[in-house]
Amino acid sequence: MDAQRADFTDFSKESKAPGEGQRDIKFLLDIPLTITVEIGRTKMIINDLLMLGQGSVVELDKLAGEPMEVLVNNKIIARGEVVVVNEKFGIRLTDIVSPTERLKQLR
Repeated sequence: MDAQRADFTDFSKESKAPGEGQRDIKFLLDIPLTITVEIGRTKMIINDLLMLGQGSVVELDKLAGEPMEVLVNNKIIARGEVVVVNEKFGIRLTDIVSPTERLKQLR
């Protein structure tokens, strides 16, 4: 069987208008993501969980005043502080996770 040479299009020679490469990802902008603000975590045994009732206090692993973590699809993307806006809770972002840190989370 004789080998044949493959012909490939040379895309490096084609010129693109400014911003043309971004046009291809616009369809991603409407994808919904789940955003979670985590104020802390704890572990407890089932017996202690069953004993919880109205007014119970659950101790978390964070101190009062510590930044809350903002997660998108369970990955930390920012940290911030709790605020109240129009009688609703919100979070003011104080630190955005660097792209390098975000890449580390993918492993």
